Amino acid sequence: MTFPKTRSKNRYQSERRSIPVRALMPNAITTLALCSGLTAIRYAVSGEWEHAIYAILVAAVLDTLDGRVARLLKGATRFGAELDSLSDAIAFGVAPAILVYLWSLQNWPRWGWLFALSHAVCCALRLARFNVNIDYLDQPHKSAGFLTGVPAPAGANFSMMPLYAWYVSGYDLFRMPLLVGLWISLSAFLMIADLPTFGWSVLRVRPKLRLGLLVMVAVGAAAFISAPWAVLSVFSVIYTVMLPFGILSYSKIMKSKEKTIVAEES
Repeated sequence: MTFPKTRSKNRYQSERRSIPVRALMPNAITTLALCSGLTAIRYAVSGEWEHAIYAILVAAVLDTLDGRVARLLKGATRFGAELDSLSDAIAFGVAPAILVYLWSLQNWPRWGWLFALSHAVCCALRLARFNVNIDYLDQPHKSAGFLTGVPAPAGANFSMMPLYAWYVSGYDLFRMPLLVGLWISLSAFLMIADLPTFGWSVLRVRPKLRLGLLVMVAVGAAAFISAPWAVLSVFSVIYTVMLPFGILSYSKIMKSKEKTIVAEES
């Protein structure tokens, strides 16, 4: 009777030691995103604002890729999900908070750090909420293809909009600690707010518009190379304008589902 238990235990230990290579690829991408977020902090401390922004943007691209690679290779793991949240908290919570604080809010010593903390803390709270709800089936926003609140990468981009505007216009108005503090507080609130926002699964493109969209992506990429701050500003404004439309779209979908349920019950 003891031999099967021993073999079973050894087999379990062997499975714990061996990890499929496909599970390492998305984790490697997530680790690169984490390193990019830490690099953004390094650039922010040395006052290299542009390089810090680019490092955060690279982390956002890598954060988009790791989940898709994990699903493509069927390498999604609980460890990867926890590592992804840790990476997001640093790259999109801590890094933008330190960047904006050193760029502007440090000139308001009494309250500036509190505003910076609000962004980092709310980003961590959002990620903690996501991890807690990951196993829950009853998620109305997710079931309809929407996200709850502004995702962490978008929140980081949102918090840096005054910096974009400062680069584009050259006006020190956008660097005023009060204005920046209020704006970063808004970005912090949007990350933890119980608001439906558009996710990738909701967005649809009609077949007739596919070629036009590809052309727009190519033109946008070329424009980003020549005028990155203007492109980032326009992108951020478009995303901000889309927020109320996401709420309205979700409301319409839920009303349609309620009508369907009532019709089926009757």
